[in-house]
Amino acid sequence: MASTDETGQAARHAPPAGTAPPAGPPAHGSAAGPGARMPRWLPRAMVLALALIAAFQLGSWAFHQLTGLLINVLIAFFLALAIEPAVSWMAGRGMRRGFATFLVFLAVLIAAAGFVTLLGSMLAGQIVKMVEEFPDYLDSVINWVNGHFHTELRRVDIQEGLLRSDWLRNYVQNSATGVLDVSAQVLGGLFQLLTVLLFSFYFAADGPRLRRGLCSVLPPARQAEVLRAWEIAVDKTGGYLYSRGLMALVSGVAHYILLEILEVPYAPALAVWVGLVSQFIPTIGTYLAGALPMLIAFTVNPWYALWVLVFVVIYQQFENYVLQPKLTSKTVDIHPAVAFGSVIAGTALLGAVGALIAIPAVATLQAFLGAYVKRYDVTDDPRVHGRRGRRSVSGTSTRLRKLWTRRPEPGLEGPERTEGPERTEGGEGTDGTRDGGSS
Repeated sequence: MASTDETGQAARHAPPAGTAPPAGPPAHGSAAGPGARMPRWLPRAMVLALALIAAFQLGSWAFHQLTGLLINVLIAFFLALAIEPAVSWMAGRGMRRGFATFLVFLAVLIAAAGFVTLLGSMLAGQIVKMVEEFPDYLDSVINWVNGHFHTELRRVDIQEGLLRSDWLRNYVQNSATGVLDVSAQVLGGLFQLLTVLLFSFYFAADGPRLRRGLCSVLPPARQAEVLRAWEIAVDKTGGYLYSRGLMALVSGVAHYILLEILEVPYAPALAVWVGLVSQFIPTIGTYLAGALPMLIAFTVNPWYALWVLVFVVIYQQFENYVLQPKLTSKTVDIHPAVAFGSVIAGTALLGAVGALIAIPAVATLQAFLGAYVKRYDVTDDPRVHGRRGRRSVSGTSTRLRKLWTRRPEPGLEGPERTEGPERTEGGEGTDGTRDGGSS
C-alpha cells in the first residue's frame, strides 16, 4: 500500500506529456541567457555622467586660473560705480562721456601722483637725516647704558662687531636673492593696476551701453529691476566712499594736532598719509599709517615715537567702536554689526579686496531686497521698546503684599489666627460647636 500511494503522488506532480520540465534557478555567477540585453538608456546615461564630470573639472580649473582676473574686474566695477556720479554730471552738461571719464581719471591720477611724490621726497629726506644722525643716537644710547649698568662699551667696538657678524652677512645674502622676487611682485602689481584702470574706464565710459546690452535680453519687468539695482549700487558705493572720506578727514585732523604739539616735521603731509592709508587700505592700513609718523617722530625724540604709538592705538579703538559704526550705519544704511560681519566675511572670501568692497556690496543687496520685504506696523506693547509695563509690575507687587499680610504670625493658634471660625463638613466649626447649639 505504501508503494501504491507514492506512485499516485508522483503521477499527480508529474508534468503533462509532451512538455519539458521547468528549468531550475541559474547558478550563482553564471552568464545571462542569450535573450538578455543592455537597457538602451544606460550608455547614454554613462556618457552624460562622464560629460558632466568633465565639464565640472574644466570649469573648476578655469575658475581657479581666472580668479585674479575676476577680482580685478570686480574692483574695476566698484571703482566705475564710484566715479559714475561725476561722469554722469559732466556728460549731462554736453560733454562726451568718454572724454568726461578721461578727465575724471586724469584728476584722480594727478592727485595720487602728487601725493606719492610729496611723501616720497619727505621720506627720502627723513631717511638721509636718520642715517646722518645715527652715530649721535648710538652714542647717546651707549652713554645711557654705561651710566646705568657701569659698563665700558664703545661705538667703534659695536660697529666692528656688527660688521663682522654672521647675522649681517646672512641678511645681505637673503636680501640680494630676494631682489628678483620683489621686482616681480612690483611688476605684477603694476600690471594689475593697469588692468583695473582699463576695465574701470570702459565700465564708466560705456555704462549706458552696458546697461542697454544687459536689458536687451530681459523682459520689461526685469529691466526695471536691473536699472533700479544699478542705481542703488551707485548710491551705496558713493555713500561708502563718502563715509570713508569723512573718517579720513577726522583721522587726519586728529593726528595733525598731535604731531604739531610734538613739533614733528612734515605734520600736514603725515596727517594726510595717516588719514588716507588707514581708511582706504583694509586690514593693514592702520599699521602702515602709524609706522611712518612713528619713524619720523623717532628722529626728533625717541619718546615722541612712543607717544605717537599710544595715540594711534587709542584713536584706533575710538574709530572702531564709536566713529566707524555711526558713520557707516548712516551713509551706507546698514547696522554696525552687519557692517562688521560683512567685512570679516569679505576678508575670508577675497582677502583685502573683499574687506574693501564688502560694505557697499552688502548695502546694495540689502537695499535691493528691502523692496520685496513686506513690513507691518509695530504694536504699542511696551516690551517692543525694551521696558515692562507698569500695570504688570504693580499687579505683581500687590499680589506679593496680599500674600505677606495673609501669612500667620508665629505663636497664634486656633480662632485667633483667622477672622472667624472656619466651617467644616457637617456645619461644625473649628471650636467644636455647631450652628445654633453647643456640644
